Amino acid sequence: MIQLIKNANVYAPAFLGKKDIVIGAEKILAIGDKIEMPASLAHTWDAEGKKVTPGFIDQHVHIIGAGGKHGFSSMTPEIMMGEFVGCGTTTVVGLLGTDASARSIKTLYAKTKSLDVEGISAFMFTSYFGIDPITITDSIQDDLIFIDKVLGCKVAISDERSSYPETLELLRHLRDVHVGGLISGKGGILHIHLGGLSTKMDILFELVQKYEFPIKHISPTHVGRSKVLFDQAIEFTKLGGMVDITTGASKFMEPWKAVLYAMERGVSIDNLSFSSDGHAGISKLNAEGKPEGFTKAPIYMNLEQVQALVRDGNVGFSEALQLVTTNPAKNLSLKNKGKVQIGADADLCFFDDAYNLTDVIARGQTMMKDGVVIVKGNFEK
Repeated sequence: MIQLIKNANVYAPAFLGKKDIVIGAEKILAIGDKIEMPASLAHTWDAEGKKVTPGFIDQHVHIIGAGGKHGFSSMTPEIMMGEFVGCGTTTVVGLLGTDASARSIKTLYAKTKSLDVEGISAFMFTSYFGIDPITITDSIQDDLIFIDKVLGCKVAISDERSSYPETLELLRHLRDVHVGGLISGKGGILHIHLGGLSTKMDILFELVQKYEFPIKHISPTHVGRSKVLFDQAIEFTKLGGMVDITTGASKFMEPWKAVLYAMERGVSIDNLSFSSDGHAGISKLNAEGKPEGFTKAPIYMNLEQVQALVRDGNVGFSEALQLVTTNPAKNLSLKNKGKVQIGADADLCFFDDAYNLTDVIARGQTMMKDGVVIVKGNFEK
């Protein structure tokens, strides 16, 4: 059914002022100062006093679980759809981690499709940490071309669990995502896990500066793992690259503070994004710093870090929203996501004056109402 949302303060994420919004068939159909429709044609909702924003995009989530680095019992569980709705995430990108043995790339695809059926938008990266690709078809390129949900490929560098890939090996992966993206009409990115080794991002600078590979296809994440790595990531943005700051794990300072640190050093917020690393396995440490049990990286930290950036960092709401809306949409080449605009997907979040999330619409369906998730996945009711 068509919905008419009245009197909302629209952040697209740029502030548009008080507007009415018409949504239907999973799309934003109209935006105007004053729109009237008969009750027989549309359900009308007065959003007076609320801020409406694009739905959040989380481009790095272990939707089928991750972990396992401390044995089978440390493997984390899969994520239920309602958990995403509860933190305003209406678009997710799932991926594998270190493990492509107990965790299957085909299971990842199946979970991606399941989340789609249940009501949010879900995509995935093919492969995993290793340089020898784990794919659904015969190649990375074919996965991008023939598998609807595949937006790019994952690989790890500067990590003791990586394959220690060499430059030409990464170039061949980049060639596959680039050509696969060209043929399929997708952006095609190589999503790169950064570990804590001293080699940091060195090889990525070589790809761009020596081999002149287009930087837009190189997508490094976990850049806030350490200060020395983040300082190098800042230099990467000044070459035109976009870097991804993890909010749920792998951080040397609070992510919202890292954003301020980068901006103070001349980085445009246009070149930064947040992702949660949700359900990555994290060791609990005792007083002696030794592992004592396990937990999972939370998926709600993107929301909390945006709120902190506004409340404590004095960054404008429009700017802070870019980290989880327009910037990841640009990185992933999702043209209809991350914005409140006619023709865009009807993914919307609503906030009160204190920036508390109150309501969520995903693909035109109301999923959260007055702070309560009202649409959940099949096995969480």
